[in-house]
Amino acid sequence: MDERLDADEVFSYFATTTPYPVNFSLMKILNVEQTRALDQYTIEHEPVAPINLMERAAQAFTDWYTARFDKDRPVRVFCGLGNNGGDGLAIARLLTQLEYKVQTYVVRYAPRESEDFMHNHRRLKLIAPISYIENERDIPVIRNREVVIDAILGSGLSRTTEGIVQSAIDAINHSPATVVAVDIASGLFADAANGPNATIIQPDYTVTFQLPKLAFMLPSQSQYVGEWHVVDINLSRTFMDRTPTTYFYTTEREIRHLLRPRNRFSHKGSFGHALLFAGSYGKMGAAVLASRACLRSGVGLLSVQVPRCGYDIIQTTVPEAMCQPDGHQHILTGQSELEEIDLSKYAAIGVGPGIGTAPETLAMLTKLLSDAQKPLVIDADALNLIAQNRELIAKIPKNSILTPHPKEFERLTRRWTSDYDKLGLLRDFAQRNRLVVVLKGAHSAIATADGTTHFNSTGNPGMSTGGTGDVLTGILTGLLAQGYDPVEAAVLGVFEHGRAGDRVANQRGQIGLTAQDIIESLRWD
Repeated sequence: MDERLDADEVFSYFATTTPYPVNFSLMKILNVEQTRALDQYTIEHEPVAPINLMERAAQAFTDWYTARFDKDRPVRVFCGLGNNGGDGLAIARLLTQLEYKVQTYVVRYAPRESEDFMHNHRRLKLIAPISYIENERDIPVIRNREVVIDAILGSGLSRTTEGIVQSAIDAINHSPATVVAVDIASGLFADAANGPNATIIQPDYTVTFQLPKLAFMLPSQSQYVGEWHVVDINLSRTFMDRTPTTYFYTTEREIRHLLRPRNRFSHKGSFGHALLFAGSYGKMGAAVLASRACLRSGVGLLSVQVPRCGYDIIQTTVPEAMCQPDGHQHILTGQSELEEIDLSKYAAIGVGPGIGTAPETLAMLTKLLSDAQKPLVIDADALNLIAQNRELIAKIPKNSILTPHPKEFERLTRRWTSDYDKLGLLRDFAQRNRLVVVLKGAHSAIATADGTTHFNSTGNPGMSTGGTGDVLTGILTGLLAQGYDPVEAAVLGVFEHGRAGDRVANQRGQIGLTAQDIIESLRWD
């Protein structure tokens, strides 16, 4: 992008060159150039002076900080020479004025400073001393109970740290202090992979401005992000709403718009009839969990096809469901003891939890993929069977929801070289096959056929336990049966699945959380 473009030209540039405009109500994740353009557009159209916008950001950070850290904890603010360093100097001044014990250090890694840095440098120097780090001897000893505020390098970084910056980062990382990064950890690229030996701040917290960064969503970057928080600095809503992007972050605000209220005169026929293919000998628990979760998601009617060995189990543990015993005692073959299965009468079908990978089950899955006229929810062993027989990918009904964990997704595609490579692979797989793919994990990534990816904001490590994926399959099947669009069902279902897990963790802690706990904690209000 030409840096000489004014703010209106920048706005036009992104509006015409980014290919996926989507729902304006969603929280967006912008790239570095778009974020820079957002700042500039706000400056020119609010209008607001750049130094005043920096002050706004510093005040938002300071408000977050003072709500969490007492004045008895000494603060060391490390500043670079650019605008991120300017933020740090303004934060140091605001904390000093609030009577925090602040020591400020400027890391001199270049001969020039930004204009806003110099302005805040002059203002801080009027009320407090500033120390300068030009070589390793100047780096202070950082002690326990101290808080380090990292404002050395910002989100515009595009090359690996070196020299005195690298030394300062190493000293901070090896210290016992609590570390808080301003906007983004120094050394971390916002939307590209760092090199294998990059030196990056490892913060306990990151306080970012207005919108999250793509790097915050990725497992490999977690040690360089810590617990992250977004603070609002009132950047242009017009620019954010109209700037297209491929990445979104789902929060409760967006979910409120998706959830449909129920009509007073509704009946069970109003909320769809779902069918689950689940379970095999020794894995009937998966069928039970998926069935209970499907019912808790609000489906009107539920039928479950299980092997004959699971008939009594389903009838006694999930009495609200109708059980269709398979013709086989131990596995699913798709043949019913009761009647020929008519797929057309079901509003949604889920397949996979606990079904195993027997040849007869593969035959059942192949026929189901060929005969189904509606999107399916496909998980677990169904995904493993498809991965073993990749020609089946082309048979999957369009807009079906696949819910692989990373290893299952690797089996479906290939091994990736970085989390950014994985994101590209995820997007391409969903687009090429016209599917909705939920790549499960912290900040589960939901890729859609139109090229967008939605990251989830709920969930916790306590959910890393057997059966939680079966619960998600049931939830998504239930939402599809109620008439939710597949993308809406995926975004809403993943969010509520994670939120239920968070409720359990808040009440009982993460250790010992079970899949059944998640089902019991589902709330749709």
